[in-house]
Amino acid sequence: MQINELPDYLANKIAAGEVVERPASVVKELVENSVDANSSWIKIEIKEAGLQEIKVTDDGNGIPNDQCKKAFLRHATSKIKNENDLFHVRTLGFRGEALASIAAVSRLEIKTSTGAEAGTRMVLEGGRIKEEGRSDARQGTEITVQDIFFNTPARLKYLKTVHTELGHITDIINRMAFSHSDIRFELTHNDKRIFQTTGKGDLRQIAASVYGISVAKQMIPVHTRTLDYEIDGFIAKPEVNRASRNYITTIVNGRFIKSIILAKAITNGFHTFLPIGRQPVVVLNITMDPYLIDVNVHPTKLEVRFSKEKELFEAVEQMIKGALHQQTLIPAGQKKNLPKAKSEQPQFEFERKQSTKEKPTNESFQQEVNHGSIDDIGMVRESEHVGSSMTMENNEHNSNDLNEDIEIIQNEQEQVVNEVNRVPVMYPIGQHHGTYILAQNDEGLYIIDQHAAQERIKYEYYRDKIGEVEGHVQDLLVPLTFEFTQQEALFIEQYKEELQKVGLILDTFGQNAYIVRSHPYWFPKDEEEEIIRDMVDQLIQEKQVNLHKLREEAAILMSCKRSIKANHYLNIEDMQRLLDDLRKCEEPFTCPHGRPIIIQFTKYEMEKMFKRIM
Repeated sequence: MQINELPDYLANKIAAGEVVERPASVVKELVENSVDANSSWIKIEIKEAGLQEIKVTDDGNGIPNDQCKKAFLRHATSKIKNENDLFHVRTLGFRGEALASIAAVSRLEIKTSTGAEAGTRMVLEGGRIKEEGRSDARQGTEITVQDIFFNTPARLKYLKTVHTELGHITDIINRMAFSHSDIRFELTHNDKRIFQTTGKGDLRQIAASVYGISVAKQMIPVHTRTLDYEIDGFIAKPEVNRASRNYITTIVNGRFIKSIILAKAITNGFHTFLPIGRQPVVVLNITMDPYLIDVNVHPTKLEVRFSKEKELFEAVEQMIKGALHQQTLIPAGQKKNLPKAKSEQPQFEFERKQSTKEKPTNESFQQEVNHGSIDDIGMVRESEHVGSSMTMENNEHNSNDLNEDIEIIQNEQEQVVNEVNRVPVMYPIGQHHGTYILAQNDEGLYIIDQHAAQERIKYEYYRDKIGEVEGHVQDLLVPLTFEFTQQEALFIEQYKEELQKVGLILDTFGQNAYIVRSHPYWFPKDEEEEIIRDMVDQLIQEKQVNLHKLREEAAILMSCKRSIKANHYLNIEDMQRLLDDLRKCEEPFTCPHGRPIIIQFTKYEMEKMFKRIM
C-alpha cells in the first residue's frame, strides 16, 4: 500500500469541507478575522445569498505587505505562537485554516493595508495565486469571495434555497452584533441594506434591531457575578417564547457558542414559567478567564468545554430565576399602541419558475445564480423551521425613533417591583363558562384561569410538603412488580445503591423482573408505578437519581389531578379565597406547566377598544 502526502491545494479542499459548509460559513470566518483585527466598522455585502459574491470590508489593522501570502497558507495564524497560547485564546480565530480553506473553493480577491503605505492586492483561484500587486493605502482589509464551490460542484447540491442561505447569514451577523456591540455592522443583500447597528455598545438597542421593539420592550436585564464568571444580558418575559432553542444566544468571551449545558441552565431558570414545548428568548454574555474554557474542540469553534461547568450552570439558572421573581408577569389582554412587531423569522418572496419549497438541483441552482434569475428578496413572515433563527428587516428607519423607543423601554423597566404587590388585590365579579374568574380593581379587568390558579397554589403546597420528608418510607399492602429490558436491568443492578439511598429498594423477582415492597412516603397515591418508572429512566439517562427533579414532577402531577377543572362553578366567596391564596404564591403568574394564570385589560385599553379614547 502506497502512502502519499497530499498536496496543499487538495489538503485545503478537504479542510474546506469542515470549515466552509455554506456561504454563511465564509461570512462567519471573514467577519471573525475583521473583529480580531480590532475593527470598529465592518460591512458585509452579499449577492444572491453569497453564492455569487461575498464582500467583507473593515477598518482594522490590515496585513503587512510581506505577510499577505502567508495568510493563505495552511495553519498560518497571527493569533497563537506556542502551546501555552492555545489555552489562553482571546481571539475568535486561531486555527489558521479559514483563509486557506475559503480560497481553495472560490475565486478570491484581497486588498489590505496597514495604512502606513500602499497595501497589497492578490487574486486567488482555487487556492492558487493568479495576480499580485499593490492596493491603495486605506487602512483595513477588503476580501471578495466569488463563485463559492465553483471547483467542487457536488457541494452545491447540499445547499438549500436562496432565502434559507441568506437566513443563515443574517443569523451569523445578528449574533456577531450581540457579541461585539461596540462594532458598527452593516449588511446588504443585492445592494439593499437589511441590517445595521450603531456600534455604541447598547445591547438593548441591538435586541430592538434584531427582534423588534415589541419584543425588546418585554426583555429584562440580568446580571450576576461569581469568583470565576461575570454574566449579563437580557431575557424576554415568559409571554415572549418560541418553538425552538435557536433564540437562545450565548456568548463567551465575545464568541457565540452552542452549549447544551448553558441551554439547559437557561431552560431550568424558566422552569414552570413557559408552556411545555416552548423556549425562551435570551441573550447572555459570559466573561471568564480563557484558561477555564477550551475552544479547540470543534472545527467551526461553535462548541466549547468548560472547566467549572457546575458552577456556571448554577449561576445562570439562579440568575434567571431571581430576575423573573422580581417581575410582575401579567400579560396584557390588548397590546398597547406600539410600533409594528417584527416577525419571528425572516421570510423572503421570489418570482421564480421553480417553487421555493423544492430543493434546487445542482444545475438549476447554479443556473439561477449565474444568470441572475432570482429577484430581490423582500421581507415577510416565514415559518419557524425554515432559515435563520433570528429576525432581520430593512433598517432604514429613523434612528431617532428607535432611540426614543429604547428610552421608553428603559424608563419602564427601571421601575422597581415591590415583591408584596406582584399580584394586586382583585375583587371577583363573576365567572365565564365556569372556567374563568372575572375580577376587577382600580387598574382594570382581570381574567383568571381557575384551574391554572389552583394548580399553582397546590403545586407550591405539595412541593414544600414533599421537601419536608427525608428518608421516610411506607410499606405496601400489595407489592408492585416490574419487568424491564435486559439493558435496563443491567443499569438497575449497577446503580442499585443509588436507588436505595433515595428510599427505593428493588428486589430481584425472576429474569429482568423486580418487586417493590416499600417506597418513599412522598410518592403520590395511585401514581407509584409511574414515579418508579421515571426514576429508572432518569437513572439510565443521567447515571444518577435527581431527587429534587422527581419531587418537582410529583408535585406537578398531584397539583394537576387535584385542582378544580373547567365547567366547575364557584360562588363569590370561593373565588375570593382562590385569588387571595394565589397572591401568597411565590410565582403566581403561571401554572406548573408554564401556562399564564392571569390576563389584564387596563382601563386605558378598555377605553381604546370602545373608542372612548381615539
